[in-house]
Amino acid sequence: MANSVASRAPIGEWQKISTKVLKRLALVTLLLGIWSLAAQGTPAYVLPGPLKVGQAWLSLLNTDTFWLDLGITFWRVLAGFVLAAVFGSVLGLILGSNRSLGDFFEPILAVTNTISSAIWAIFALIWFGISNSTTIFVVFMTAMPLILTNVWRGTQTVSADLVELAHSLRMTRTQVITKIYLPTILPDFFSGARLAFGFGWRVSLVAETIGSSNGVGYRLRQAADLVQTDQVFAWTITLVALMVILEFAFFKPIETRLFRWRRQTQA
Repeated sequence: MANSVASRAPIGEWQKISTKVLKRLALVTLLLGIWSLAAQGTPAYVLPGPLKVGQAWLSLLNTDTFWLDLGITFWRVLAGFVLAAVFGSVLGLILGSNRSLGDFFEPILAVTNTISSAIWAIFALIWFGISNSTTIFVVFMTAMPLILTNVWRGTQTVSADLVELAHSLRMTRTQVITKIYLPTILPDFFSGARLAFGFGWRVSLVAETIGSSNGVGYRLRQAADLVQTDQVFAWTITLVALMVILEFAFFKPIETRLFRWRRQTQA
């Protein structure tokens, strides 16, 4: 009896997965159909059809700079994101674990969150010129406040009783942060990091458009200047596909592994 139940469980899971895949394929087919119909009555330089964009993507794929530009942009985003994750987490823990210090610096964080990424891009262009540092800086200044804010909010959920118990056991401040604060803020950090990475990826294109001589943003600007709309669509689809792959091949598995205990508790 137990074996039959166990054998039916994977079949049920596969049915759920196949149903979800079929729904996604149906959605993609519907969107492609709408796109194709809309492109029929529109000039190609305004809205190219799926076939023309596919041909443009294949031509981009055969160029010598396609993978180089994609790799350069990804490296810049990753560098800015890692710096933002480190600084945002450390500052969030410091400000969150020290209420007086957090109250003092809170207005600065509020102001930083309101500054547009385009403004950071202009400042970066003035300070760093056309270089890798321009894009990395813009990604950093966009992602860091998001991570800092999430970590800061996460520290506010830490149980005061646990902190008081830790002090009564004469644990050092470092031990309190690593053993009490870090496990508590991990879900908030992860949700903030996912959001920050997505924003960082988008603003990197803005930075590369005005302050770089290579990368995806630079190629998008070139294509726009030459009114090569099919290439703009091809680059856009490439970036969307890359983000989807990262989401389901990297972020989703990590989230499942880190927060597996949540589902076990709910079950």
